Amino acid sequence: YLKSSFIKVLVLAVRRACHLSRSAHTSPQTLEYKPIKKVMVANRGEIAIRVFRACTELGIRTVAVYSEQDTGQMHRQKADEAYLIGKGLPPVAAYLHIPDIIKVAKENDVDAIHPGYGFLSERADFAQACTDAGVRFIGPAPEVVQKMGDKVEARAIAIRAGVPVVPGSDAPISSLQEVQEFCNTYGFPIIFKAAYGGGGRGMRVVREYEELEENYQRAYSEALAAFGNGALFVEKFIEKPRHIEVQILGDKYGNVIHLYERDCSIQRRHQKVVEIAPATQLDPHLRDRLTADSVNLAKQVGYENAGTVEFLVDKHGKHYFIEVNSRLQVEHTVTEEITDVDLVHAQLHVCEGRSLPELGLKQDKIRINGFAIQCRVTTEDPTRGFQPDTGRLEVFRSGEGMGIRLDSASAFQGAVISPHYDSLLVKVIASGKDLPTAAAKMSRALAEFRVRGVKTNIPFLQNVLSNDQFLYGTVDTQFIDENPDLFNMKPVQNRAQKLLHYLGHVLVNGPTTPIPVNAKPSPVDPVVPAVPLGDPPTGFREVLLRDGPEGFARAVRAHQGLLLMDTTFRDAHQSLLATRVRTHDLKKIAPFVAHNFSNLFSMENWGGATFDVAMRFLCECPWKRLQELRSLIPNVPFQMLLRGANAVGYTNYPDNAVYKSNKENILLQKPEKNGMDIFRVFDSLNYLPNMLLGMEAAGSAGGVVEAAISYTGDVSDPTRQKYTLDYYLKLAEELVKAGTHILCIKDMAGLLKPEASRLLVGALRDRFPDMPIHVHTHDTAGAGVAAMLACAEAGVDIVDVAVDPMAGMTSQPSMGALVACTKGTKYNTGISLEKVFDYSEYWEVTRGLYAPFDCTATMKSGNADIYENEIPGGQYTNLHFQAHSMGLGHKFKEVKKAYVEANKLLGDLIKVTPSSKIVGDLAQFMVQNSLTRAEVEERADELSFPLSVVEFLQGHIGIPHGGFPEPLRSKVLKTLPRVEGRPGASMPPMDFQALETQLRETHGDDITPEDVMSAAMYPKVFQEFKEFTTTFGPVDCLNTRLFLDGPKIAEEFEVELERGKTLHIKALALGDLSKAGQREVFFELNGQLRSVLVKDTVAMKEMHFHPKALKDVRGQVGAPMPGKVVEVKVKQGQTVEKGQPLCVLSAMKMETVVNSPLSGTVAKVYVNVDSSLEGDDLILEIAE
Repeated sequence: YLKSSFIKVLVLAVRRACHLSRSAHTSPQTLEYKPIKKVMVANRGEIAIRVFRACTELGIRTVAVYSEQDTGQMHRQKADEAYLIGKGLPPVAAYLHIPDIIKVAKENDVDAIHPGYGFLSERADFAQACTDAGVRFIGPAPEVVQKMGDKVEARAIAIRAGVPVVPGSDAPISSLQEVQEFCNTYGFPIIFKAAYGGGGRGMRVVREYEELEENYQRAYSEALAAFGNGALFVEKFIEKPRHIEVQILGDKYGNVIHLYERDCSIQRRHQKVVEIAPATQLDPHLRDRLTADSVNLAKQVGYENAGTVEFLVDKHGKHYFIEVNSRLQVEHTVTEEITDVDLVHAQLHVCEGRSLPELGLKQDKIRINGFAIQCRVTTEDPTRGFQPDTGRLEVFRSGEGMGIRLDSASAFQGAVISPHYDSLLVKVIASGKDLPTAAAKMSRALAEFRVRGVKTNIPFLQNVLSNDQFLYGTVDTQFIDENPDLFNMKPVQNRAQKLLHYLGHVLVNGPTTPIPVNAKPSPVDPVVPAVPLGDPPTGFREVLLRDGPEGFARAVRAHQGLLLMDTTFRDAHQSLLATRVRTHDLKKIAPFVAHNFSNLFSMENWGGATFDVAMRFLCECPWKRLQELRSLIPNVPFQMLLRGANAVGYTNYPDNAVYKSNKENILLQKPEKNGMDIFRVFDSLNYLPNMLLGMEAAGSAGGVVEAAISYTGDVSDPTRQKYTLDYYLKLAEELVKAGTHILCIKDMAGLLKPEASRLLVGALRDRFPDMPIHVHTHDTAGAGVAAMLACAEAGVDIVDVAVDPMAGMTSQPSMGALVACTKGTKYNTGISLEKVFDYSEYWEVTRGLYAPFDCTATMKSGNADIYENEIPGGQYTNLHFQAHSMGLGHKFKEVKKAYVEANKLLGDLIKVTPSSKIVGDLAQFMVQNSLTRAEVEERADELSFPLSVVEFLQGHIGIPHGGFPEPLRSKVLKTLPRVEGRPGASMPPMDFQALETQLRETHGDDITPEDVMSAAMYPKVFQEFKEFTTTFGPVDCLNTRLFLDGPKIAEEFEVELERGKTLHIKALALGDLSKAGQREVFFELNGQLRSVLVKDTVAMKEMHFHPKALKDVRGQVGAPMPGKVVEVKVKQGQTVEKGQPLCVLSAMKMETVVNSPLSGTVAKVYVNVDSSLEGDDLILEIAE
C-alpha cells in the first residue's frame, strides 16, 4: 500500500512538473500561471464526477460537498475528500448555502471551486464570495457573471453589440402589473424566464390573459426554489423556432474562440431532451453570423472561461439572442465529441492562467469531425406527461460499445432516486460520421439499457431517434408537441424483475391465491412421457375444417365404435381441484395427447368456471390458454361449455355480448388456426329461449352447436312426474328443430343410472336416428362407468371420461375403465390402454402439486346419496369444502338434507350453475339460521333471503319448468320488479366501443378484443387481473409449486420466459422488517445479485401509512407523482369545478398543479403544505 501510494504521488509530481516546464518555455505570460492543486466542485451528481475525472487526469486533488440527503450519492465517493454542507437545510438549499461552501473550501486548502451547472453556477455573489475568500472561481469574473447571468442585462449588452433580440422587458419584473402592461403592448403569447438560472426552471409560456396570474406565481416559485432568487423577466414568445446555441471559450488575455454550435430544439417543458452537434441543415451563412455574434458578444464583456450563447432561429432564418449561460452546459459533451476539445481541461487551464493559443486552441484549428447526439436518460414517465418517478434502482445495466460515452452519477443497482433533485439518471453520447450513424449507435445503446425499479424516458428517446423528421429533416421546439406518435411506446416487459417481485411477495406474504386446506404442493415434479418428433396424426378436427359442422356431425354419427371426450383439461379438475390446474401443466402434457389420442371426439378445455378462475386465482389469461393449447394440439377438436344466454359468466348479458363472445372464439380459429370448435350450449333451467340464443350465436359464428339437455330426476322411476321421458323428448325435438348439430345429455349430478341411461338414450336414438348423441355425467355415486356402458348399448355416440387419476368421485368416469371395458367389442374406443397408463402416470404426480385444493383433503369418497339430494359434482365438492372451512364439517349431512328441502322450496329445479348455486345458497341460509322448509314458507315475507334467491324469483336467469313456486315467490318479492320472458331480451346492447376506449385509457393501448370480452363478462376480475400482471408479470411461466408456495431459501431453479430465454434463479435470503413495513428479499438472477423490496402485509396492518387513492373511485384524487405539497388551494366543504386547481406539488425542482377531475364538493383534504407524498397518495376526496 505504501509503495503504491508513493508511486502515485511521484507520478502526480512529475505530471505537474511537466506542466510547469511546458508553461515556462511556451507561455509568453509565465508570471500569470498559477497551478491549481485542489479543486472543489460546488455541485452534485454527474457534473461533479465529470469535473473530478478531469482533475484526476491533470493531477489535481478533488473535494466534494454533499447535503444530508446525498450521503449515498456516488459523487462524494469519487472525490478524494468529501464534506457535509447545509446541515438541517432543505435538500436544494444545502447546495445554495454559500457560507458553508466557502468555509469547507478554506478549512481544506481548496485552490479553486468549479460551480458545475445549476445551483450557484450563475450567481455573481457566489463568484465574488470565492474571490473574496482567496479561492479561484472556475468561470468568468464576478462582474461578467453578473452581466451575462442576469438575462436582462445580457440582453442590453446584446442590443449595444448589434445582436438581434426578442422583444422583452428591460429589467427583472417585480409585479404582475408590469407583466400585464407588457402583454398590452406586445400581445400573447409571452414567456416568463428566471433571471438567475436556466434549465427550464421558472420558465412558463402564457397564451391567454386568464392564465397569466397562475403562471406568474408558478414561475416565480420555481425560480426561487431552484436558484434562491425568484426574479423573472418576460419576453415575446416566438412560435416554433429552432434553439441553436454556440459554445465559446475565452482566456484571461482577451482571446475568445467558438467551438461551433449545438441544436437543442428537442425540448419538453423548455428542458432539453436530445442535443445534436453540429446543427443539421444549417445554412453556412447563418452559422457564420451565429458564431461571429457569439464571439463579439463575449469579447465586448471580456468573457473568460467556458460559456454558451443561446439563440432562437425562426422559420425565415432570422436569429435572435436569448441569453448567455456563463457556465458549462449539460450538453457540452457533444461539442467535445465533434471538436476533440476537453472543455473541462480547458476551464481548469484557463483558470490557472494559461492562454488559449498556448493550449493549442486557435480558431483556425477548431474543426468539426462528424456528428454527436446526447440523450438525457431521466427517471420520468413519458406516458404520464413526463412525471418524475422516484424509488430504488432494482436493476441497472447500461449500453456501451464503440462510439458511446456515458456520463452518470448514481446510476447503479440499489441507488435511490429521490424527489429532491433533478431527474437526470445518465447522459448517453453517441458519435458517428453523420447523424444517421450516430443515431443508430444511440438506438443500439439505449436498447441495451435495463433500468428497473423506476420509470425512464428511454422508450420515448428511442421513438425520437427513429423519427424521419429527426433523422433527415430539421426539428424545432414544437417537435415533441407536433409528433404525438412519439408517445406510442412499446411497453417495457421487465419480466424477470416482476417475477422476482412475485416470488418475493409469496416468500413474505404467502400464496396470492386462497388456499382452502393446510397442505403443501408435492415436491415431486411430473415426468412427461416421450413424444415422437414431427406432426401429430390427423384427427376429427381435420374433418371439421374440411367438411364444416354438418359434415363433422355426419362423420361422428357414421363412426364405428364409442367415441370419447376427455374432460381432464376442464371439468375433471373443476370437480376435484377447484378448477385450479394451470396452463403450465396442461401445456406440458398437451403434445402427448395430440400424438396418442388423435381419435378423441374432442377435449373439453374451456368455459364454465375455467374462464374467471384463470384470471381470478391462477392469474393467467384464459384466451392465451386457448391459443397455446391449440398450437400444441392442432388435430383434436376443442369443446367449451357455453351457458346459453350467460355465455361464460354467471349472470345475464345483452344479446350482442353473447354473440360477440362466441364470435371471438371463432375469430381466433379462422385466421390463426387456434380456437374453439364445439360449443356445448346449455341453460341451467333448460329454459328454451336462453338456449336458442346461445345456439344461434354459436352457429352464426361458424362453430359446431351441441345443444345440451340438463338432466335431473330419474326417468326410470315412474313416481317422478316432473322431469319425465316425455319432457326430455319434447325438449330434444325443439333443439333439433332449432338446428343443433349434436344432441347432448348433461348429467351434472351423476343421476343417470344404467336403466335410465338405456331408456333415455334409446328413446332419443329411436326419435333421431341420424343425430349424434353425447352423454356427460359425473361419477359421484360410483356408477358412472356402468351408466356409460349402458348408454353405449342404447346407441350413444360419445361419452365423457377423465384420465384415471382425475376420474371418479365428483369427476367423470375413468378413461382407462371405459377403454378396457369396450376393448374387443363393437364399442371399442380405438385408444391404446398402454398410452392411457402413461397419461395417468403424468396426472397422478401432477395432482399432487394441487394438494391445497384437492377435494380428498376433506372428502374421502363419493356418495350414492346424490340420487336423493341431486347435488352436481362440482358443487358437491365445493359445499364439502365450505362446510369444513366454516367448522360445519360434522354438519355436512344436514347441509345435504337442507339442499333437498331448498330444492323443493324452489319448485324442484334443474340444478346446474347458476341454478345449483341458488339452491345451495338457500340451503346454507337454512342451516345457518336453523330453518325448516315449513318455517321458510311461513316466514318468507319477513326473512332476508340471499340475493341469488331473490334474483331467481324475479326472473333474472329465466323461467323454470313448471313456473315459479307460489306463494313463496310473491311473499319474497312483494313489490320488487319481475322480469317477464327471456332476461337478456330487455337489456340494452353493450357498448363495446366505449368499453374498449375505457380499457385503453386505464390499461394502455395493448388491449385486445379478447380483453374487451373478458372485461365485459367479468369487469372486476379483469381489472384485478390486469393490475396483478402489471405488477408481477407472466407468472404462468413459473412451475406450480413455485407459483403456489414460492421457493425455499438456497433453492436454485430455472424459469423459461420463452423459447431460448431461460432465467436461472436462486433464492438467497429474507431481510428484516424496515420502518416502511418492507422486507428486502435477495435473489441471484443469472449469476448476478438482485433484491426486491416487498411490503409485509401483515406487519403493515399495525403500522400507519398515508392512504392511497383508489383508481376505481372517481372522487379520490391521488398524487400524480412523488413530491412535496407547496400549496393547497381548496378546503373541506368547498365547491370545485372540473379542471379547477386543487393543490401544487413540487418534485425535482419542477412544480405541478393537480386539477380536479370532476365537479363537486371537497369532502375531505388529506394533505397539508409541506406534506411529502408518494405516487398515488390520496390528496383529497370530492363528492359529486
